[in-house]
Amino acid sequence: MKVMLLERLATVHSDSVPLRWADVEEPAFGDDEVLLRVHACGVCHTELDEIEGRTPPPRLPAILGHQVVGSVIARGSKVHEWEAGDRVGVTWIFCACGKCDYCTSERENLCPQFQATGRDRDGGYAEYMAVPAAFVFPIPELFTTDVQAAPLLCAGAIGYRSLSLTNLRNRQALGLTGFGASAHFVLKMVKHRFPATEVCVFARNKTERTIALELGATWVGDTAEQAPCKLDAIIDTTFAWTPVIEALRNLAPGGRLVINAIRKEDGDKSVLSRIDYARHIWLEKEIKSVANVTRRDIVEFLSLAAEMKLQPLVQEYPLKATNDAIVDLKTRPVAGAKVLVAG
Repeated sequence: MKVMLLERLATVHSDSVPLRWADVEEPAFGDDEVLLRVHACGVCHTELDEIEGRTPPPRLPAILGHQVVGSVIARGSKVHEWEAGDRVGVTWIFCACGKCDYCTSERENLCPQFQATGRDRDGGYAEYMAVPAAFVFPIPELFTTDVQAAPLLCAGAIGYRSLSLTNLRNRQALGLTGFGASAHFVLKMVKHRFPATEVCVFARNKTERTIALELGATWVGDTAEQAPCKLDAIIDTTFAWTPVIEALRNLAPGGRLVINAIRKEDGDKSVLSRIDYARHIWLEKEIKSVANVTRRDIVEFLSLAAEMKLQPLVQEYPLKATNDAIVDLKTRPVAGAKVLVAG
């Protein structure tokens, strides 16, 4: 089968070709797994973290990609819940042990044996992939195209978990710092679930600020600007440290900053030395990180997405042009979710 293969770690820049177009054997699948024909796979900033070594695959070469929509073409002998032709999605959570205290309390995202799709196990930058049957999800019929559905499986699901962790209530004020694919989904969810909530968006790019206003943001500004009011919760979806410092400054007493990032880059790490206890942390402000997603997050979000009739803004690339998508993600303003089309 054709794949885009990561063979070595490297910094992504405008002329990068981090992945190689290659032929490999089709994956074998176990008794409790299904074999999928991949139709579409989203491109996520986490792939940059993998390529550049902030969360590297444990072994190379590796096949990245964790926002996968495909169809079941074969199943293992112990799989009975899926049929050939079923349209399903795969997300960042490839599997967990199912036995530890975290797994048995619906916190499998914290399982010590958590494995990530496209990092610990081969992912969707390929024509086929094998996945445990218990970790694939039916795609709601509302989403008629695979490209439309793919961004829901990470950007949407992790946005849903981030919003849940804010403990936001209607008529409160929410901040979003960074306005990529995940923040797009969060803003739409907030307008649907909490229509009286004010949403302030902090983004460096003017186009992103304009889109945020069009989607219903109450106020937009640059990362370092002061919001018109103190915010009860803020979700940070960036890869930098400066937005964290600025977000803490904009939090209301007792407010919570939820950091939706698997890793932070080191480029502006020195700004952490500017933290002032009274200004940034005092008055019972909280910082909470988001770690992965659970199966429950995905099921609940896909149901909500169908209820809302979410229409993701996407940019399509053929699988062979994955390098273009990755470079664009790193070097150009985000204009919707980037999705690879296989075949």
